Formats: sequence, structure tokens, C-alpha cells
Amino acid sequence: MRLARWATWGAAAGSAAVVAAPLGYRVGIAPLGLAFLLLAGGVLLIAVSVGVLGARIARGTRLTDRAALAALVVAVAVGAVPLRTLVWVWSAPPIHDVTTDTEDPPAFVAAVSLNTPGRTEYGGPALAEQQRAAYPDLRSAVLAVEPADAFRRALAGVRRMGWELLAADPDTFRIEATDRTFWFGFDDDVVIRITPSGGGSRVDVRSLSRVGVGDLGANARRVREFLDTLAEE
Repeated sequence: MRLARWATWGAAAGSAAVVAAPLGYRVGIAPLGLAFLLLAGGVLLIAVSVGVLGARIARGTRLTDRAALAALVVAVAVGAVPLRTLVWVWSAPPIHDVTTDTEDPPAFVAAVSLNTPGRTEYGGPALAEQQRAAYPDLRSAVLAVEPADAFRRALAGVRRMGWELLAADPDTFRIEATDRTFWFGFDDDVVIRITPSGGGSRVDVRSLSRVGVGDLGANARRVREFLDTLAEE
């Protein structure tokens, strides 16, 4: 009984830590290193506590304590988020910059000053090879409209995605914007380039994380979502 009580408190404390870690970083209370440490500790507490409570259920012992049941349900729900992140870590390559054109990636201009020096420079053939192996589906979008119309559709897509607009040049058909990740609130930058292609337009997108080595696949997902949104405009 005492073990179940400790597991209940552990599940509650772990859930609180997992929620507090990204919130603390977002509001500036906890630096990134401390936030990650708090997150890891919370996940560990949840894993141990859920294991203990789950083992009691597996042995046929009913959890009659409402607090234990509530802590178990909350811990499973909260722990599912970082667990999904771990799955992404294992499946995503250690890159933080993806583009639909690895031969001639769109260049950042407005976002350069928002990043550490040199971060907006493309990583070259080695990065392109990693991206092609991990995300072979990322390709330029071809629209059967003039570049000016494609630009308007792309701009509408940026607004529909809820990104912060950094720059929009209707003369060069370039757009730059910033998106913020849900979990830790990391800022990622996006550049969109539109060029004439036959009788229509070619749209290329590049998404870059401002911090970290890997992005857990976030940039590739963002590019895909934008291209899907663009197709619906």
C-alpha cells in the first residue's frame, strides 16, 4: 500500500515536471539545459510510477484510491507527449534545415539577424544527402498560375498557418516568416521563393530551426503542411 502511495505521488510530481519544463523555458524562468533536465526527470518519474501502478493492476489488484487512479490517467496522458517526441528523435535525422530545393535552396535575408552568425547558410551536399534519404517526398510545388498569383496564394497560406510575417516582396516573389513550435516554443524561420516555370510558377520552401542540431522532423512536417495548405488555396 505504501509503494502505491509513493507511486501516486511520483506520477503526480512527474506530470507536473513535464508540464513545467516547457512552460518554464517559454517564460524565461528556466534555461534550456535546466528545462531539459526537468523534463527528463519528470519522464523518469512517470515511467517508474506508471510501472508500479500498472503492475498492481496486472496482478489483479484494484486501485480503489481515486487519487491513484487520477494520477495514473494524468501521467499516461502527459507522458505520451515526450514519448512521441522520443519516437521522432529516433526516426528523424540530426538536421535542422530542410528545403524543397537542395541544389539551390532559397536564401534567408530578413531572418539572418535573428539567428546566430552563419546558421542561415546552407550546409551543402552533405546536408542535402541526409535530407533526401530521410524526406524524399519534399519537392518543389508547381502551380498553374502566374508568379504574382502564386505569391498571393503563398502569402495567404502563411497567414492561414498562423506564422509571423517577417518580409513579403511582391517584386521578387519572396516571403519570410517565423513559426513557433508548440512544446518548447522554439522559433523556426521559413523562406518561400516563387519563380516562373513554363506557363506557371514553381514554389520552393525552406524551414530552419534557430536552436539545436536536430529538429525532431519539425521542419519537414512544417514544409509539408504549408505545401498542403498552398494546394488548398
